[in-house]
Amino acid sequence: MDDPLIRDPHGGMPRLLAIMRALRDPEHGCPWDVEQTFATIAPYTIEEAYEVADAIEREAWDELRGELGDLLFQSVFHAQIASERGLFDFDDVAKAIADKMLARHPHVFGSESNAKSAEQQVQDWEAVKAAERAEKAETGVLGGVAKGLPALTRAVKLQNRAARVGFDWPATDEVIDKVVEEAQELREATDPAHQAEEFGDLLFVVANLARHLQIDPEEALRAANAKFERRFGFIEAGLEARGKRPEDSDLAEMDALWNAAKLAEKSAPDEKTD
Repeated sequence: MDDPLIRDPHGGMPRLLAIMRALRDPEHGCPWDVEQTFATIAPYTIEEAYEVADAIEREAWDELRGELGDLLFQSVFHAQIASERGLFDFDDVAKAIADKMLARHPHVFGSESNAKSAEQQVQDWEAVKAAERAEKAETGVLGGVAKGLPALTRAVKLQNRAARVGFDWPATDEVIDKVVEEAQELREATDPAHQAEEFGDLLFVVANLARHLQIDPEEALRAANAKFERRFGFIEAGLEARGKRPEDSDLAEMDALWNAAKLAEKSAPDEKTD
């Protein structure tokens, strides 16, 4: 491609859009990029969003710059496919989000006072979104909760919607009792389909418990994953010091090392453990 904009390091957003058009060019573009569709790109979009979150969690600010670029490129990719189909283009995408922000922030861009708490702003935001859903004929309480969200996150959003109209347990203890009940039903399930159903019910109630405790279940599970990786790494290091690999060990030995890892973490200053 001989477009000078593509080679301009200061070309900014127009440069990125030009690169995307070149990649999708049916004759001279990249065969892989040309073959992609909304559906095939969607999993990469989700993956890039998680990589942004991961960089933030690790406070890897140099990496964050690149990850945000990767996520932006996903928006550009989808917009280019839409443009080719005559649906909309990137300018339409930018206009849509700009218009939405203006509409949802009348206390900043309109005549409303901005002397309100963050909690009141959340309530106002939800009221605006409810009105937007009504315009889209999404009149049900649960309408508009994206099906592509991570399942635990979507469970919490569905439960929050239901709670706003009074469909919720009044006390956390009642949710815990329901967790115990669902665990028992899972124990009693016999065939695989029933087990899968009961397991889903258990996860759904656990998500509700997280909501009552004001815990982000995705964040909590990520922390648990990180803890498992850290402690299993301790097991591997301990076995390596004995000239072993995990496959050369047994559960008793690895469990002893696991407990040693827990003890070491609890003994470390400023370390939060279970």
